[in-house]
Amino acid sequence: MMNNFAMTGVGGFVAPRHLKTIRDTENNLLASLDLHDSVGIIDTYFPDSEFFTSPERFERHLAKVQNSHSEKINYMSICSPNYLHDSQIRLALNLDMDVICEKPLVINPYNLDSLKLLEEKSTRKIYTIMQLRNHPLLKELKENYKNLKKRVNVDLKYITARGKWYHFSWKGDESKSGGLATNIGVHLFDLLIWIFGSVKSFAVKSFSQQKITGTLELDNADVTFLLSIDKNDLPRKIIKNTYRSLIIEGEEIEFSDGFTDLHTEVYKDILSGKGLRIDDARPSIELTYAIRQAANK
Repeated sequence: MMNNFAMTGVGGFVAPRHLKTIRDTENNLLASLDLHDSVGIIDTYFPDSEFFTSPERFERHLAKVQNSHSEKINYMSICSPNYLHDSQIRLALNLDMDVICEKPLVINPYNLDSLKLLEEKSTRKIYTIMQLRNHPLLKELKENYKNLKKRVNVDLKYITARGKWYHFSWKGDESKSGGLATNIGVHLFDLLIWIFGSVKSFAVKSFSQQKITGTLELDNADVTFLLSIDKNDLPRKIIKNTYRSLIIEGEEIEFSDGFTDLHTEVYKDILSGKGLRIDDARPSIELTYAIRQAANK
């Protein structure tokens, strides 16, 4: 059965992955929102989608569709800046839609509690995108360490070079993005917790707008990590602007590639009744919040 979608943040960086996935899973986009109108990408996928630059008009249109006797919208895909996720999730639930929200689900963990209550009162569900769990290499890694009998040493590096624009955008505003730990790190911390167990302790070694270093003690691993948007941290051998690496007991797993179809796999899980929910997202959101608080003391 074909599902109808609405989307927020359709002009953003990650939106094309969602547009492609909605099309490739044979569903339809009925309405989309972005404060900016440079959204010609819509023509590639859903040229008949209604488009709004006003949140108020977007909400009014959605309410009209949901109250009509015609086809209703089943899902809202949220691709907007991090600080808008909470309110847009609420909007979707109140308009009787399931939610598919980009990471992070929210910036602050206390918002999860109120969303959980709202979800329980509704007939709809909140799903989040943590696509690294669908990466073939990392799924294999998870399987290999599922019955871990000893602690391992892990070195995580995620370097994704960003230009000067980054600090002038919402991503450079910690109150809107959650800072580096949340904006680029939350899905990597989720990955580590998923594979190696719960967080027992952590320490922040250095913290700036360009990079964060620190350590984690997990149930089954001792982790050192580097998160950076400084191009000077990229290994010389790397031609691209992004480098993701896990070194486990001296053996490197480099997973900078293989991301092309991960959103499609995530959507397939969600549309089949599976997918990651609030409780799945909570540990990594709590950790990134704690890192931010510790660094700002």
